[in-house]
Amino acid sequence: MATTVSAAPGHPERRIAFFERYLTLWVALSMVAGVLIGRFLAPAVQVLRGMEFGRGSQINVPIAVLIWLMITPMMMKVDFTSIRNVRKRPAGLLVTLFVNWLVKPFSMALLAWVFFRFVFSAFITPGEAGQYIAGCIILAAAPCTAMVFVWSHLTDGDPAYTLVQVSVNDLIMLVLFVPIVQFLVTGASSLTVPFRVLLYSVVVFIVIPLAAGTVLRAWLIRARGKEWFEKRLLPRFAPVTIVALLTTLVFIFAFQSANIAGRSFHVLLIAVPITLQVYFNASLTYGLMKFFHVEYRVAAPGALIGASNFFELAVATAIALFGPDSGAALATVVGVLVEVPVMLSVCAACNRTRHWFPLPPLQPTR
Repeated sequence: MATTVSAAPGHPERRIAFFERYLTLWVALSMVAGVLIGRFLAPAVQVLRGMEFGRGSQINVPIAVLIWLMITPMMMKVDFTSIRNVRKRPAGLLVTLFVNWLVKPFSMALLAWVFFRFVFSAFITPGEAGQYIAGCIILAAAPCTAMVFVWSHLTDGDPAYTLVQVSVNDLIMLVLFVPIVQFLVTGASSLTVPFRVLLYSVVVFIVIPLAAGTVLRAWLIRARGKEWFEKRLLPRFAPVTIVALLTTLVFIFAFQSANIAGRSFHVLLIAVPITLQVYFNASLTYGLMKFFHVEYRVAAPGALIGASNFFELAVATAIALFGPDSGAALATVVGVLVEVPVMLSVCAACNRTRHWFPLPPLQPTR
């Protein structure tokens, strides 16, 4: 059983399989399953949680493998010969960078400060407020990388352009992530974000799957031909991507189950500013894309990049700075809890509004 998302004339129809159609439900069940596993199988979970790429890296091996399974098929779709065309369409990239680096961290800091210092001050201590503000800032200061390829897939985004957007963000993140976090976090004068955590994250979550996808694409096309590769092989990887996403959520919530279960009311409080931030930045990016007449297959992934966060890096950084049971770590995990269902709703909104955007230019025939 499948359903079809309506499209404007000239756009290919996007068919959503049964499993993808109810992805929000599967995500919710995965989160619940993760918390239950963490509570009732704690010894096994601790063993898995302790498996890292190098001491102190905070990069979990099982989660890294699942990320590879999730996004390597997306990387296999990228035709690097088409990347050079991005310079002919710079507006989408510029809008994404503007929102990611000049709007999102600062809007999140403002929202977190207002809610935790004032709106929710009767329910939390000043120390908890500072931790939650720090966690929210860490979350917002790391633009989405790995997961955005899933969102791009669900909105029929341009994979080559998405790769460029993600790659440029990663390069900027190497320079700006630490000073932005230090500048915005309360009492940040003594805060240091471990550069090794950042470097490990970029290598593990981006460089390795990109290299694997590139090599596999070249080898398989050479062996079986491009038509077989694109029409028969790639569609078979869609279930792998979704299952890897759900399993990743199970692991993350299993690792943080005690933190979540012990402060369930605070989870709800933290979710409020994060949810507002995601919708605000998605709407802003999507609106700017429409204003500058960016085509849909660039605008949709751009809006999703502009709103979502590199939660694997954020969780690892918060744990490295404040400890696994800290309020900052809890805030980054709540970011995962909020982001996945919210981003699925943004994907659905993008698919329903693709007719707002201009058609892509016709490719010349040879």
